[in-house]
Amino acid sequence: MLTRTPDRTLTDQLAERFAERIRARLLPAGARLPSVRECARQQGVSPHTVVAAYDKLLAQGLVQAQRQRGFFVRDLGQKVAPAQEGQALAAMDMGAAVPTLQGALGGGARASGSRINATALIRGMFHQPSARPQPGAGVLPMAWLQEARFLPAAVRKLAAGGALDQGSFSYGEPMGDAGLRAALARRLADRQIPAAPQQIITTMGATQALDIVSRALLKAGDPVLVEEPGWSVEFARLDALGMRVLPVPRGPDGPDLEVMARLCELHSPRLFVSVSVLHNPTGYSLSPASAHRILQLAQQHDFYIAEDDTYGHIAPEHATRLSALDGLARTIYVSGFSKILAPNWRIGYLAAPPHLVERLLDTKLLSTLTTPSLLEKALALCIEQGQLRRHGERIRQALAQARARSVQLALEAGCTFAAEPAGMFGWVDTGVDTDVLAQRMLDEGYLIAPGALFHATRQPCTLMRINFGTTQEPAFWRALRSSL
Repeated sequence: MLTRTPDRTLTDQLAERFAERIRARLLPAGARLPSVRECARQQGVSPHTVVAAYDKLLAQGLVQAQRQRGFFVRDLGQKVAPAQEGQALAAMDMGAAVPTLQGALGGGARASGSRINATALIRGMFHQPSARPQPGAGVLPMAWLQEARFLPAAVRKLAAGGALDQGSFSYGEPMGDAGLRAALARRLADRQIPAAPQQIITTMGATQALDIVSRALLKAGDPVLVEEPGWSVEFARLDALGMRVLPVPRGPDGPDLEVMARLCELHSPRLFVSVSVLHNPTGYSLSPASAHRILQLAQQHDFYIAEDDTYGHIAPEHATRLSALDGLARTIYVSGFSKILAPNWRIGYLAAPPHLVERLLDTKLLSTLTTPSLLEKALALCIEQGQLRRHGERIRQALAQARARSVQLALEAGCTFAAEPAGMFGWVDTGVDTDVLAQRMLDEGYLIAPGALFHATRQPCTLMRINFGTTQEPAFWRALRSSL
């Protein structure tokens, strides 16, 4: 709680608390601040203190107000003039759900776009509100990942053998280390995906692989189908490239095929970006029937499919993948290793139809030249020795136990699941606006991932994504329940 000191008033402390969160993008553009009465109750201060703090935020240009709606975080990327001094909100109805300003501010708070949503999600990874495990995190617990000590051991072994010098003073192979690509080809064959080493290109993580696909195959203005809810970073990337993002609702069996077919007829999309297995954030996996229909639509309307299999390491090997059914004819398979190894070791790859390889390779070379060959050689060694496979099995077992415990704690806290719990993430219905809930939980030291972050346009939502690996503490669920 806030505490008055001789040199810092409660108003200053409250304004600074919100300003810090806004600048760190923990409160993204378009997020609504609590009403005056609600904020006063949460922070243990008077409504007049909240009025004065919000007025400071207005003067700094960090928030804007909408009459009869409330205060909203501004898009800091927009050039706006600070609010005029003296807008002290004297005519405010203290008991109303939202305040009213003296003098209207020009324009209204626009719905935050996908680029802002993604920024909030990414910045949250670097601005932890406390040392506690964070339910909104996108990575597994550090203790789980530290069990993969075989990877640094492989690097040391290769460095001792001269690979460090060899890999440091040349650019390496444009397509990536030949040994790793051969090992990946064998792994894909186990998943019934026919990819020769010369069809595989290594990348700086799966995110860069998706970026290469977009830049190589699309031009500004092209329509692209995406799943919604979905990965907001992908929405933001496509938006930044000038693409027209066409959201398709994602259900338990896959995308809504009627909506998808209608969008194909109306817009002639050039690409469909899909997470077939353990979809983020719902955990859904594609059914064979849906996969068959998607491939028919791709053939009929002449578009490619970028299949993101980032979570394939923790999924059943027999799970339905479009790339396996299609044989890499219209699909481009994308995956990486950051989720189960080390987030900062950016090793990913794509496997593509032969006729697209050179175009994709040119795009990679223009962006990063090549990728770190020493890390790729180390990963190849770990794959060949079976260490990665055994580590994946341990992660799956730990995740199954954590998932069971998290589900039990969530239900006891009064939450429900909007999707059958599976994989790494849970799609939880809290029954309240999770944008508002996220602000309350920040005061408790927890960063949650509101459901609005996973939509192409930010809309009020009662859902949130939780990481099963980082929601094992009953203290989090007690704090959540008291905040509902």
